[in-house]
Amino acid sequence: MFIGHAAQAQRLPEFLASTPIDAVFPGADRVGPAEGKPMVARAYSGDRQLGLVYLTSDVVNTRGYSSKPIDVLVGLSDSGRIVGAKLVEHHEPIVLIGIPQSKVDHFIQGYVGLNFVESPPRHGAPPPVDIVSGATVTLMVIGDTITRSAIAVARAHGIDKAGASRQAAPAAAARVLDEGQAETQSWQALLDSGAVRNLRLSPEDVNQAFLQSGRKDAAEHRESGQDDTFIDLYVALVSAPSIGRSLLGDTGWQRLKERLKPGQQAVLVAGNGAYSFKGSGYVRGGIFDRIEVVQDESSFRFRDRNHQRLADVSAAGAPALREVALFVVPEDAALDPVKPWRLQLMVQRVLSVSDKAFVTFDLPYELPRAYTRAVEPAAPAPQAPAAAPAADAADAAPALWKQIWQGKAGQIAILTAALTVLVGIFFFQDQLAARPLLHDRLRLAFLAFALFWIGWYGQAQLSIVNVLTFFSALRTDFRWEYFLMDPLVFILWCATAISMVFWNRGAFCGWLCPFGALQELSNRVAKRLGVRQLKIRHGVNQRLSTLKYVIFLLLFGFSLYDLAVAEQLAEVEPFKTAIILHFMRYWPFVAFAVALLVAGLFVERFFCRYLCPLGAALAIPARLRIFNWLRRYRDCGNPCQRCNLECPVQAIDPTGEINPNECIQCLHCQMLYHHQQKCPHLIQKKAKRERRAAPAAEPAVQEVVMRRAPNMSAPASRPPAES
Repeated sequence: MFIGHAAQAQRLPEFLASTPIDAVFPGADRVGPAEGKPMVARAYSGDRQLGLVYLTSDVVNTRGYSSKPIDVLVGLSDSGRIVGAKLVEHHEPIVLIGIPQSKVDHFIQGYVGLNFVESPPRHGAPPPVDIVSGATVTLMVIGDTITRSAIAVARAHGIDKAGASRQAAPAAAARVLDEGQAETQSWQALLDSGAVRNLRLSPEDVNQAFLQSGRKDAAEHRESGQDDTFIDLYVALVSAPSIGRSLLGDTGWQRLKERLKPGQQAVLVAGNGAYSFKGSGYVRGGIFDRIEVVQDESSFRFRDRNHQRLADVSAAGAPALREVALFVVPEDAALDPVKPWRLQLMVQRVLSVSDKAFVTFDLPYELPRAYTRAVEPAAPAPQAPAAAPAADAADAAPALWKQIWQGKAGQIAILTAALTVLVGIFFFQDQLAARPLLHDRLRLAFLAFALFWIGWYGQAQLSIVNVLTFFSALRTDFRWEYFLMDPLVFILWCATAISMVFWNRGAFCGWLCPFGALQELSNRVAKRLGVRQLKIRHGVNQRLSTLKYVIFLLLFGFSLYDLAVAEQLAEVEPFKTAIILHFMRYWPFVAFAVALLVAGLFVERFFCRYLCPLGAALAIPARLRIFNWLRRYRDCGNPCQRCNLECPVQAIDPTGEINPNECIQCLHCQMLYHHQQKCPHLIQKKAKRERRAAPAAEPAVQEVVMRRAPNMSAPASRPPAES
């Protein structure tokens, strides 16, 4: 089933007319008229038909940040292979300015040569090309669009799968796993029989593989302290009783049997050497991204919930192994124990901040015949239509946003925990503000978390572009899945929207904004180094603070006219440069971002106070808040001006009132509110208590004096000494 739009269907001839045919379908010299549903154009070489050309937005309705289609022309051969792909139009803000077009084109070219009819997409597998940092969601949308559209076009236009690839299944089905065989064997016996398979790689083997892949720069890479063994990898199917008892021991095998469901398999992977087959992906995202099990056309990766770490291998004579892992095959995957399969190892090398290279090595595995038994073959089932495997794969695949959320479950949990901590800070702000040192250290830690984890690691910097896109989607084709593509950004927006009811915009601007945290942390360093802070007069500060509202209204107005223009003008925000792209950008953008940070060394949060359109956009609806948590005394502002003078963003008027439009909820004024040595009101109150207590103490002192009077009278009665 395809999802297309009549408004988009007429654009295929337009793009074909403006795009050379060999850029989409190499070898073709012409295309026929647009036809069919979904709309395609047939590609020819002379009179011979080569395949089809189509526009992805005519087939699937996957959209990115801009909530507008990402148009890619795709050439699909008559065998179902993608022979060409070219990005012809998009409105993605992260790609418009900041990400070189060459990197996007390189990513798209990674899909050329794939055949989703013969090899359906592998759910959970990474894209064929590394995602470009800073454009993760956009490129994942492009990849998903190409994948789903190719399957849908092949199905709709009868592109068949080669019949030869559906043969040989009955022979493998004639044998099944022998559940009755459970004798234990030594490590060497398991190796000799093939029950345990081994792959040993030296650094030279890996370097040669990178050379053959065309990455000489990666081949010249050297691991620090590397020896003759890059990795010594072992794999075994431990759901076979004899192999499982031998490698896991009786106790481990019994526990595994209780854990496995009927038909579910388990694999043991172990290794030595400088390279870890586990990697660190399972720590960040819960997935073991360096190993993959491939059988026929299907494949799967293991996740942290499928993993159990083992200390060693129980088989007699087994070597000491640095890493031993027991993996249970995921419930949504299948592994036929008697058919051949392979463990694919990915070796990746990071060459620079934005460039990585990888090669793969296969460790084939086939369960020895001794561990299986023969069965009577079942009656053959009716064959499904040729295109059914690819169609089923496309239908079974969850929506892209669901896949992204599943892949970022660990990050979602961390962000949720951080937001819970922040809610606790605000609900118990009186108790926290009454402890100045604790308040300062906790705020410093949270700002560091916002900058390093939310910003530079999670790349979840909210932007005015999100606001403009949201309003544009409300006027056109609003769908929640457009905004669910990035779970961290979506959660932050929900948290920000809720917090505005309670604490105006300060919850985000003062605690969760990565660029705001960068400004405040850099300003703290400047103060420690003795940089003199400029104090802006109240009247001047008020007028300058209106600039951000002017900028927001201008951007909003341009978005009503042309969202793409507004997205480019939104570069007034340095967020993309400083946070998303880590200052890896053309020098004018870097110079602008650095200039704002330098200004922030002298005027704390300079950009937030005077130029930030996102802060202005949040301040307007925040006027509807129904709670006021910040406490004030009657004499705040009259005559006391301490909070006004010490507020880091000058959000307190000389009259003592707090301006909610400018307040970032840093709680500095609340710290002063509770401080016995800094708050003039509390100092005067304490002095009054002491003065009232003094007269009451005088009678008690006189009574003590009278009690001691008899002892003190003797010296007093002495006659004065004579001179």
